[in-house]
Order: sequence, then C-alpha cells, then structure tokens
Amino acid sequence: MEFEDSYLTRDFSSMTSESREEADIKLDLRFKPRQFVLSDDQVWQLHYGALEVMERTGVKVTHARALEVLADHGARVEGDRVYLPSWLVQKALATAPSSIFLGTRDREQTLELSDEKTWFGTTLDAFDYLDPDTEDRRRFRLEDCRTTATLTNNLSNFTWNMTLGVAEDVPSETSDRHVARQALIYSKKPLVFSCGTLDGLKDIYAMGTTIAGSEENLLAMPNIVLLNTPISPLVYDDQLIDRLLFAAEQGLPQICYSGPQAGSTAPVTLSGTLIQGSVESLFGIVLGQLVRPGAPFVYGAFGTIFDMATTVFSFGAPEMHIMASAMAQLSHFYNLPFFGMSGCSDAKYPDSQAAVEGAFSCLTSALSGANMVHDNGLLDHATLVSPAYMVLVNEILHMVNQYMRGIIIDEDRMALDVIDSVGPGGHFLSDEHTMKFFRDIWYSKLFDRSVNSNWVAKGARKINDRLAEFTRQLIEQKEEPLDEAIIKELDDQARHWR
Repeated sequence: MEFEDSYLTRDFSSMTSESREEADIKLDLRFKPRQFVLSDDQVWQLHYGALEVMERTGVKVTHARALEVLADHGARVEGDRVYLPSWLVQKALATAPSSIFLGTRDREQTLELSDEKTWFGTTLDAFDYLDPDTEDRRRFRLEDCRTTATLTNNLSNFTWNMTLGVAEDVPSETSDRHVARQALIYSKKPLVFSCGTLDGLKDIYAMGTTIAGSEENLLAMPNIVLLNTPISPLVYDDQLIDRLLFAAEQGLPQICYSGPQAGSTAPVTLSGTLIQGSVESLFGIVLGQLVRPGAPFVYGAFGTIFDMATTVFSFGAPEMHIMASAMAQLSHFYNLPFFGMSGCSDAKYPDSQAAVEGAFSCLTSALSGANMVHDNGLLDHATLVSPAYMVLVNEILHMVNQYMRGIIIDEDRMALDVIDSVGPGGHFLSDEHTMKFFRDIWYSKLFDRSVNSNWVAKGARKINDRLAEFTRQLIEQKEEPLDEAIIKELDDQARHWR
C-alpha cells in the first residue's frame, strides 16, 4: 500500500515546529468514525429499483387536489393510481433542500440537519407508561407527558423532543394537541409531532406560532416539525395528503416516514423492503416539491421485520438497524436529511436486553451518519415509554458520542515531548500535559467503575437502584417556564379545540 504525503511517511526529526503547524492545517486532525453497509453499486441498484416501482407500480392516491397537481406536472394518473416518471423524481430531488435548521422555543439554533451530523431525540405515540418510582405499567396520562417532556429537556444527549405518549385522560379527538401543548411548555427543545387531522395540524401550528412570536419567526427558525406516515404498501390517504400539502405550502419542515414490515407489509427481503420504503418517502417529497419547490422535507422509512414467531413489529432486530444504516446511505446519495431510529428495544423493562439492543442501535445509527434519530427510550415494540430507560439510553449516548468524536491527532496530543521527558519507568499522573487534557475523557454519572471494596463501602447499590435515583433527580429539575402571557394564549386556543 502506498501513502501520499502524510504523518505516516513524514520524517518528524527534520521538521521544525512551524512546518508541523503548516502540515496540521492541511491535514484532517480528527477523522470521524463511519460505516457503510452498501457499496456504491448497491446504492445505485436500490435507486433504480425505487424509480422502477414509482413508474411501473405507482402509489395509491384518492385526494382530488393531489391527483390534479400530479397530473398537471407530468405524472400518469389512472383512477386512484399515480405513476411517477423518473425525470419528475429527479426534478423534485433537485429542489428539495439538503439542509434544515431547527431551533429552541427561544429561537436559538440547535440542530443542523445535513451531511452526517447526528442528533438524538425521543419517541411518540406510545400507549403505556412505566412509572419510574413503582415500575408499574399503566396507560399514558397527560401528567406523564409533562414528566417525559421535563426529562427530555434535562437529558443532554436528547437534542430534540417528540410527543411521547397518547394521553388517555383527554378526548381522543384532541389528544394530539394536548400532548403537543405539554411538550412545548415543559421542554424548550425542537418538537417533532404527529397528528390525525388537518385541524389538529393547524392547532399545533398555531401554538408554535404563538411561542415563536409570529409565523415569520416560526418559519425562519422552526421549533416544530410534522411527522407524516404513509401506509405500507404504497398508500397515501387523504388526511395525510391534507397535512402534507398544508405544511409544504407554509414551508414547515416535515418528515415522510413509512413503516414497512419485511414479510408483512413489505417484501420479506431487506432489499425489497428498502426499495418500497424509499418509494413511500420519495413520493411525498415529490408531491411537496410540486406545490412548493424548496419546501423542507426529511427522508426515511422505518423498515424492520415482521417477527414470524411472535407476530410483532420488532424494534430490536438487527435487520432493522442494517436497513436504517442503508436508508441513511441512500439519504446521503439523495442529499436529503434522514430520519433514523435507535435506543429502542422489544424488552418490557430497562433490563439487560434493553441495554444491549439500545447500545447496538445507538452506535450503528451514529456510525451511519443519520441526522434525526428517534425512538430513544421506547420499549416493548413501540408500546411503552420508560423514563428510566430514557436515562439509561442517554448514558449510552454519552459513550456513543464520545466514540464518534474520533481521535484528534495534532502535535500537542501526540505528546512526543512528554513521552521523552517522562521516559522509561516514569509516570504521567502529575505531568502538566495530563492536567491539560484529562477532562477530554468521559466519566459516567451512572455507571460504576470503582473497585469492589469501595462499591461495597458505598452501599453495594446495583445499577437499577442508581438508575431509579438518577431518573428522579432529572425529573425534578424544572426548566424556566414559558411567559405567563404565552401560556394564557395557549390556554385560550385550547378552549376552541373540538
């Protein structure tokens, strides 16, 4: 193997400090770890496969206005089936933004969805809640939405929020609005939400506008993002299209994200599921670009297996994670932000199974270069939210993020002079270089690294006990509340929900 001019072939003894500094400028001092699960040829095969499905098989659409828009722009419409020519898909990809910027409710930019920047967030629409104090499982309530929003706000590795649960103690017709209201009040982080109707979307959009101060402020630095979910296989229902068109016309960021199940609602093969999931996402992006070129969209699909032994939509299967990594690769090929998943498990408690499945998924998602990564803290194949598991995943993400920092190689960190000055048989504990850089190492607030005698002396507390205590501490840390005038306006809006 031949190397170009680099540190691997450089004669350090002949270099002056000035020449080393000049070399540092030319070299990438930190290489970010990355994994690829598809070859370039395989990416092209999946792309051409998706184009063929859109042109030959098509997507079912019954929405009158959408059918008119699609036909007017060159799609072939036959009854409720829409067939997209490849040139129309390519045209839409050329106008869809490659970057999306999101901010907090204080209008501070916190997320840039582009390239391989990865941001982890929570989940949405779980039915059950695992009480962190009693470990009792019960239906999600509105007060639990406040708890999980507060917790998300205090977990440093959760950089954005979602509407975690379906509150059973409010009317089901307006539950999406009530849950979004709790998330917006008790967490300042950007919110990804879903809703059932166009009226629900308009009400949540109004809340976002109120908090931002104006519609102009909201769209200049969005703190809310709509999640739309096509029905697998290959169906866009009328209510979804209503929401998609409204968000696109406003310029509100939205995610087109189906959930194809390999062997059930998608082909049993991973490549077939990837192609179908890509079509289901790209179709919505094409429609959105037709009504407003440049409307911000996030690409993705939650492809996993239909477990033939249990008949569940698995959230811990390794096939799910390799498909997510492949979809992330496709998103980079399309130059679109990607919506991924991690930190989820089929386990029923934050136990060893949950820790293993969560750690594996978090690391593979980060290595894939996914942008918005959701479902962290979700258990029991997407039915259960556990605050304790959210805290455990946050700790896993500390490890993942530390790993993803890579290794900085520069003159100071190579420590050649330090090694020379300490010499054989010495130690580095009291060296000035150690004092300068030891804080670059990650130290866990949850995991125990002490020797057994010290662990016993401190009470021999197992991780579940420490996790419960740490979770309670984080839940009790309150964020500065919204201005009373804004809360009053949100209350006034809520009185009109039907």
